[in-house]
Amino acid sequence: MRTVGVEEELLLVNPETGEPQARSAAVLARASHEDAGQEVFEKELHEQMVEFATHPQSEMADLGAEIVRCRAEAARHAGEIGCAVAALATSPLPVSPAVGAGRRYQWMADEYGIATHEQLVCGCHVHVAVESDEEGVAVVDRVRPWLAVLAALSANSPFWQGKDTSYSSYRSRVWQRWPSAGPTEVFGSAAEYERRVADMLATGTILDDAMVYFDARLSRRYPTVEIRVADVCLHASTAVLVATLARGLVETAAREWRAGRAPVDHSVSLLRLADWRAARSGLTGELLHPATMRPAPAAQVVRDLVDHAAEALADSGDLDRARAGCAELLRRGNGARVQRELLERTESLRDVVVECVRHTQE
Repeated sequence: MRTVGVEEELLLVNPETGEPQARSAAVLARASHEDAGQEVFEKELHEQMVEFATHPQSEMADLGAEIVRCRAEAARHAGEIGCAVAALATSPLPVSPAVGAGRRYQWMADEYGIATHEQLVCGCHVHVAVESDEEGVAVVDRVRPWLAVLAALSANSPFWQGKDTSYSSYRSRVWQRWPSAGPTEVFGSAAEYERRVADMLATGTILDDAMVYFDARLSRRYPTVEIRVADVCLHASTAVLVATLARGLVETAAREWRAGRAPVDHSVSLLRLADWRAARSGLTGELLHPATMRPAPAAQVVRDLVDHAAEALADSGDLDRARAGCAELLRRGNGARVQRELLERTESLRDVVVECVRHTQE
């Protein structure tokens, strides 16, 4: 069974006012002192956020438990310096992001200007094990049409600088400002993948291969495919669902490759439209169906994703979990819907953040 790991970026906020706090160095110092050698928590581009990474897990129940534990540890470390953590993909309240120290971050700030300074966004990256780079690229080629559906499920960033954006995932629109971000064409082989990455590096537009921000890519550090389209999810259970579906899609794609089935060759132009629709609508209204790239009700598209990966999900023991999780998410709504309902009830973005701090630990 393929192992799965998750990286989550969390927002550091004032627990009373909900305003983002540039205190990541202090949080990381406490975590490092207490958990020397564990390397669970890492710094990010901005001082108002902190990242953790789980260990690879085979069982989704174990992955869920580790996500809950890491969120709780992040909250504890932040609480010791008077902060809280919120699983919000953008700050609902106005903020002036503080770029972290270091040569790499300074290069990005100098090269990309305001696009770097405005990248205070929190994502969820799912790593799924693959047997080789060749299998990994085959997977990347075949999961492309389905990634926008994962983005819709995870959408958790309706507010930006104190305003409703009318998007479910505004984080994804901010993320697309990086020159190397977004969907990719079909590569066909690991050699072609590496050639195109080398061509990108040769332009001098990106600093190194860590800045190859494809929606799905070969990991630089692990023998995995890294799926990078999701907002950080408000609830840990949604993160587990996204990881479950991601593993199902990866295994399904690998089986198609081994069976000699060619990937669906949708153009990057269409995939970008599917990404935009997912970011705009989330689970409300319609998405572009991965098979046809024509509008279809979001609930139907989600069910079709589960059906597409059903054999792989069943073999890993995850099919019932996936169906139940999707049904519950469609009923309750993703993070974007929860945030908007909180604002409607409280009439205060401050209260939205404070409530989301609580939801982060559920």
